[in-house]
Amino acid sequence: MYPGSVRQYLAKIGRRGGQRSRRHLDSETARKMVRLREAKRAFRTFYTECFWSYDPNYKVTQNDIVWVGQQLMKHGGRRAWQAGAKLCH
Repeated sequence: MYPGSVRQYLAKIGRRGGQRSRRHLDSETARKMVRLREAKRAFRTFYTECFWSYDPNYKVTQNDIVWVGQQLMKHGGRRAWQAGAKLCH
């Protein structure tokens, strides 16, 4: 079906997918990554409620985490406020 080289390549990448990640992060960096992911998710989730005047394709960065939290707490309902409080602390 596939030529030998393609079959070997697919077998090789298939094996790598099941292996444990080789990335080594210190706990502080891992926490920052989680906070950024939560801020991005909150921006998308509460876009129509709190961020409707901003570009829907805006890329939330590490510097925007507190701002996202403040906007959620200022303009959102209870769920948005709770998400913003998590980001601000």
